[in-house]
Amino acid sequence: MRISTFFYSIRQGFRNIFRNKSFSLASIATMTACLFMLGVVVCITLNAQEAVKTAEQGVSVTVYFNEGTSDERIAAIGDDIGRRVEVSHTDFISADQAWDSFKTEYLGEFSDGFTENPLANSMHYEIYLSDVSMQSSLVTYLQSIPEVRKVNQSKVVADFFSGFDSLVGYISLGMIVILLLVTIFLISNTVTVGISVRKEEINIMKYIGATDFFVRAPYVVEGIIIGAVGAGLPLIALYYLYINVTEFLTAKFSVIFNFMEFLPVDVIMKQLIPISFAIGIGIGFLGSFVTVRKHLKV
Repeated sequence: MRISTFFYSIRQGFRNIFRNKSFSLASIATMTACLFMLGVVVCITLNAQEAVKTAEQGVSVTVYFNEGTSDERIAAIGDDIGRRVEVSHTDFISADQAWDSFKTEYLGEFSDGFTENPLANSMHYEIYLSDVSMQSSLVTYLQSIPEVRKVNQSKVVADFFSGFDSLVGYISLGMIVILLLVTIFLISNTVTVGISVRKEEINIMKYIGATDFFVRAPYVVEGIIIGAVGAGLPLIALYYLYINVTEFLTAKFSVIFNFMEFLPVDVIMKQLIPISFAIGIGIGFLGSFVTVRKHLKV
């Protein structure tokens, strides 16, 4: 392709947009509306998954040791546990810490009558999971350690979070797929109709000897530009809308949102930007390419 042809295609692509304003505006509006709705669903999905993940981090497994186990052995076991893939982090609770916590929570001033620590053999690790669905494999490993006396696990809670996480994932995936198919259908149809009405112009160019590439290139450029604009506008709207909505909800429902946090807007945008532009530019390119191809045979 010659440089002059390249720049000609770019110029003609922009001219086509302004020359066919109604088609261009209809295509951009359709694309913006569809991608905006898709973006809203993605925002909700990402925050829902993050909320479940945050709640899962509060699920712990508690492991107690046999009487007489040395501090060095307990520390070595703790190091081994901390290196496992299921584990996010561990907290070691000594016997004195366990007794202090018990006194504060249950006994108060009545604890003055105790001269010795009745929980002298209650040192333990509280193990927090990186993925609650892997709790059973961790418990199996802990129970295989000879020095371990007892393992407490939250099986019902773990099963609930694991099932709920899967449910959120399936529902979100289904909604995104449906919206994506609707988006592709509406946008491609709009682009197709807009270019089809100019088939006479394409036929004339073919009759006077223009090559297929020369005819097709300006329309492909036009489709890409419309796709880029149609993808960029909803991203801008979603950026400011997300900031305002999260600030409003956090201020008005602080009691609820003290227990969870919205994902930062930059994290959301990192997910949305490639998705939005890939769909917009991809459909703009393919829609114009395929449609023009149908009218090249004269």
